[in-house]
Amino acid sequence: GVPAVVDLAAMRDGIKGLNGSAAKINPLVPVDLVIDHSVMIDEFGHPRAFQLNVDREYERNMERYVFLKWGQKAFNNFRVVPPGTGICHQVNLEYLAQTVWTDTDQHGQMVAYPDTLVGTDSHTTMVNGLAVLGWGVGGIEAEAAMLGQPVSMLIPEVVGFKLTGTMMEGTTATDLVLKVVQMLRQHGVVSKFVEFYGDGLDRLPLADRATIANMAPEYGATCGFFPIDAETLRYLHMTGREEGRIALVEAYAKANGMWRDDGYDPIYTSTLHLDMGTIVPAISGPKRPQDFLPLTAAKASFATEMMNGFKRPQGVEIAVKGEDYTLSSGKVVIASITSCTNTSNPYVMIGAGLVARKARALGLNRKPWVKTSLAPGSQVVSEYLNAAGLQEDLDAIGFNLVGYGCTTCIGNSGPLQPEISAAIAEGDLVATAVLSGNRNFEGRISPDVRANYLASPPLVVAYALAGDMNIDLTTEPLGMGTNGPVYLKDVWPSTAEIAELVERTVTRAAFQKKYADVFKGDEKWQAVQVTDSETYDWPPTSTYIQNPPYFKGMARDPGTIQNITGARVLALLGDMITTDHISPAGSFKATTPAGQYLTERQVPVSEFNSYGARRGNHEVMMRGTFANIRIRNEMLANPDGTGVEGGYTLGPDGKQTSIFDASMAYQAMGTPLVIFGGIEYGAGSSRDWAAKGTALLGVKAVIAESFERIHRSNLVGMGVIPFEFTGGMTRKSLGLKGDEVVSITGLSGDLKPLSIVDCVIASADGTVRTIPIKCRIDTEIEIDYVEHGGVLHYVLRDLATA
Repeated sequence: GVPAVVDLAAMRDGIKGLNGSAAKINPLVPVDLVIDHSVMIDEFGHPRAFQLNVDREYERNMERYVFLKWGQKAFNNFRVVPPGTGICHQVNLEYLAQTVWTDTDQHGQMVAYPDTLVGTDSHTTMVNGLAVLGWGVGGIEAEAAMLGQPVSMLIPEVVGFKLTGTMMEGTTATDLVLKVVQMLRQHGVVSKFVEFYGDGLDRLPLADRATIANMAPEYGATCGFFPIDAETLRYLHMTGREEGRIALVEAYAKANGMWRDDGYDPIYTSTLHLDMGTIVPAISGPKRPQDFLPLTAAKASFATEMMNGFKRPQGVEIAVKGEDYTLSSGKVVIASITSCTNTSNPYVMIGAGLVARKARALGLNRKPWVKTSLAPGSQVVSEYLNAAGLQEDLDAIGFNLVGYGCTTCIGNSGPLQPEISAAIAEGDLVATAVLSGNRNFEGRISPDVRANYLASPPLVVAYALAGDMNIDLTTEPLGMGTNGPVYLKDVWPSTAEIAELVERTVTRAAFQKKYADVFKGDEKWQAVQVTDSETYDWPPTSTYIQNPPYFKGMARDPGTIQNITGARVLALLGDMITTDHISPAGSFKATTPAGQYLTERQVPVSEFNSYGARRGNHEVMMRGTFANIRIRNEMLANPDGTGVEGGYTLGPDGKQTSIFDASMAYQAMGTPLVIFGGIEYGAGSSRDWAAKGTALLGVKAVIAESFERIHRSNLVGMGVIPFEFTGGMTRKSLGLKGDEVVSITGLSGDLKPLSIVDCVIASADGTVRTIPIKCRIDTEIEIDYVEHGGVLHYVLRDLATA
């Protein structure tokens, strides 16, 4: 949200520079900004953890909150849900979304129409569980949509996913969605819509549907849609929506052929089928959400990963200073109930509470090296956990409330105990994290953790009790209780137990109570004071908020698309380079370019916060681009042949240096840059800074085997042209080393969408090859965007001359 408001504020300055009115930079459609990415888990495992984390959140982020509150006053159609309320997708599902909207049309007539949205986070798709068509876009595309620009796209294929059968006893919606992710990744649904249908939906609560819809980015689809049916109406009622609205949703859906009944069987491009009766308890990991593991195979899989993936010996024991235990590879050091993906689902949250209750009664507790946390996506979760008496049980084993926000899921897991961190480093151990989130990419969760596993909240609790991935939870004890060994079956609740508590404690009154004053905020938020001004008074010394350079000195007329000549390779990257690799969200060290920038401005390391918290400052974010601690540039290798981890490349002098420093040196010489990648380049978050940072580093083109939808769009939106290899060629088949000089012709003149153009690659040995590549500017309007230097430049010029 902060980068979007920064851009809008900068556009107000920019339009005045073009002699336009600043008031024209104003959302034309309703915009809700939910502050959910800021809270970090500094404190955990005790009753004051929540309040102390909130206090720390305000200390770290006050500059950002002042700025956002200014935006709330300065822009119309713009509301801010304050920090400490919840996660945007869960707040949207439980309160903001209406399924069918009403408004007056251009003739003054009241009309009803389907609820749709775009959001600046890839998991915006969660609301498709409520039959609201929506998906994630980059902030730049969302800003353009706010200002009246249509969202352009190629008409997608629609894949039908038929669900039948009934879930077995002991399985959860998390187990189901992890299987769905695996199946759809194998099927291939990038840039496609998926619709779920079949009689299995009769037995699939809306909370479970929302879990499946939430993870559309993980299975690669634009969205995973569920049609309107009786369950949709039940959920709207339970969450406190007005009865008149619910009646309208039913009438509208039935009148327009959008109601799912027994005969609902649309025609799809292709179909898949899953019998939910075949689902087993599962986790996914250690590096990708689609790496599905039946729980029975988890222990053996970790052993295989240690040998073939991490290439480290097992059994190395390291003493932890001041403690009476040792650490070894596989020990679970983070167990986090986090993320809207699962905390929006009362069935798995009540299930986690019941596991805690049974474990507590049997004398079990978390292992002392496990950092435990509970960060729900809305305050309603605390309401029903308290009503059921389960929060007390969760507290007893360390799962105290730490905040209402994304926390561990986006890398805000906070520091580990220093002695534990030191032991991991000393032994070069593969420490593990188990979280109820949606992503487990390398370097995302914690700098101390290499193996990350996605699991249901009840299994997160179980792994906290066991404390080790080297234990088979299905056959070995979780630990020793008061009366001997305790097994998973001893603490696992029945479906009936969960359903009874959900029915009793998850009520319409609870939702209405917690959302009655959703925009009010706590005393800290209410005390934030802001000035009343049309344009923002950028504080020159702020290290959080800076006026970005995009619109400074912008001409009134657009440019033209030019051939790329004499470009050098900034990075040669592998498959599934995620937006986390390109623009990490987590913490960073003083030795990084971003850390050096802050240190030069007298910011102590303890106040660095995270990349995610500093997205309002382009100086930090461009230094953090391609700076993920696990990214490997294939231009570099260690003496033993292993890849060099971190944001490094070769500079103009041929020596290893940071990607940021190399970029600055090349830009000073006037040399354009290119990036080469593999398949699924830009997977993951809708993070627009992955494209903004790429553009600010002087990259003119990214050439990959394939792109994920959002990042491709974001690159175009920043004026960076994406290209795809053709004819089965890859960076590997071409033998690229990174010392090549690259030129791309066929761009100047009358470029058409999806054109095949020539790429001339001159190697250091004098060899010159010309290969055809596909220009992934997909639509005519995108050509206009690139000619203008980006979508916001296009919108700004259009508004200035309107």
